Amino acid sequence: MRALSLTALLFLSSIHLSTAQSAPATPDAEISESPMDRIFSERGPQEKFDAAIAEAKKSGVGDQPILEARFLYYVDRHDDDAIAKLLPEFEAHTKEFDLDQSEIFATKEDWLAVCEYVRAIKALKEDDKDGFKKHITEAFWLSPRQGAAFAPHIDRLRLDEAMAAVKVDFSIKLNSLLKDGPVTLSDLIKDHQALLLHFWSPWSRECEETMPDFVTTANEVLSKKIAVASILPEDSAEVLTDAKELIASLGDKPPGKWLIDQKQGSLNRLLRIQSVPTVVLISSEGKVLYNGHPADSGFWKALLKVNPELKRPASQDVTDEP
Repeated sequence: MRALSLTALLFLSSIHLSTAQSAPATPDAEISESPMDRIFSERGPQEKFDAAIAEAKKSGVGDQPILEARFLYYVDRHDDDAIAKLLPEFEAHTKEFDLDQSEIFATKEDWLAVCEYVRAIKALKEDDKDGFKKHITEAFWLSPRQGAAFAPHIDRLRLDEAMAAVKVDFSIKLNSLLKDGPVTLSDLIKDHQALLLHFWSPWSRECEETMPDFVTTANEVLSKKIAVASILPEDSAEVLTDAKELIASLGDKPPGKWLIDQKQGSLNRLLRIQSVPTVVLISSEGKVLYNGHPADSGFWKALLKVNPELKRPASQDVTDEP
């Protein structure tokens, strides 16, 4: 069992439930867990969650709390397809919504906001941007405190729209962190199917902790004709020193090129990099195929479209992005 993600917790209006989900489970707690508790705490594979739902139904747990539990489960897994499919059930329960039966909603407005959120997700999956904007705005109006849970989808839509208009200039030349001299992007992508840019920082704990996964991924994509370049957005003396130390820890042949972004016309700004680690997959024509976190499933979906023979490392934790 694992704790709910921040996104899922933002939907929770019950302080008691939020605290219970965030606390580490003990063996005794798992043994004494009621069927109702289990459907809100089970975060294992789908089959385990389905088993918890079946047990809850047998014990008499009502349809409304079961729907709420399913919603949170899919939110926690960033499974937008599954969330969108819940819309008919949310609409069917709206007229008969019973606040006394709710495990997570403090007001009916919170419930209605989630109904609008689910409509927004469905519209997004159907590429109905006007519908998405309409329903996500209504969701925020009904429950402003849940706004932080709605924001990632808005950010993703805006980023995708911006990236659709971007064409990367392969004549850009970047200095190397190592001893191999300046490199142009055209040199990198020559004779390759695509270019993978990895934005990172030695001062990011997540970058440091996930570097082994990145190295594994980089070696895999390099073997399948996808070029790799790790881009350092900053160039202060302290950052450069720490970056070189981290690269040195990777061995004699760290995968790909290790480059420093330029100040004017930076890739960091062009590609709207807001946090690290971020990976950007660029086609041989300079179009952005993916821009986001390396753990999101969308990253590997984009890679596999470039080369279906790629093998995703089994050790990596992959989630569905918003």
